[in-house]
Amino acid sequence: MNTKTKEITLIGLMAAVTCIAGPLSLALPFSPVPISLTNLAIYVSVYILGMRRGTISYLVYLLLGLVGLPVFSAFTSGPAKLFGPTGGYLTGFIFMALISGYCIDRWNGQIKMSMVGMVAGTAVTYAFGTVWLAYQADMGLGEALAVGVYPFIAGDLAKMALTLLVAPQVRVRLRKAALN
Repeated sequence: MNTKTKEITLIGLMAAVTCIAGPLSLALPFSPVPISLTNLAIYVSVYILGMRRGTISYLVYLLLGLVGLPVFSAFTSGPAKLFGPTGGYLTGFIFMALISGYCIDRWNGQIKMSMVGMVAGTAVTYAFGTVWLAYQADMGLGEALAVGVYPFIAGDLAKMALTLLVAPQVRVRLRKAALN
């Protein structure tokens, strides 16, 4: 299999993983923002594929959702989702992939710097999501933080830890098999 075919296959595979994980979500009664596995899929994608291919993988997922495939949280889709209260998080995930992937690539998957990158990328996602949520839901930034960030911090840190337990092993195995 040539390099381009491998690259396209891996990008498509990780986009498919995100399409499977993304809709799996848990609605919170006090927030329009659900607990989702989308960011876990992105962390794993950028760790395994690197910044460029991992980000492309997320963009493929985002485009699939925008054209109507029910891959967003709670099996939703379409432009209304992107422009709705949680759209800032969907946009912020692009920057999360770029920032996390950059740190993972730059420091060759070192656990400490990978974690720093994932935390920084997630903080940028929180910023985009919070500002958009406050605007869309007509709430103050404090309230948007209370319903769109604070309840998610512990879970997102757990997703980062899980990524750092699993993804390095997958990455090594893919490289040994000459697939990455």
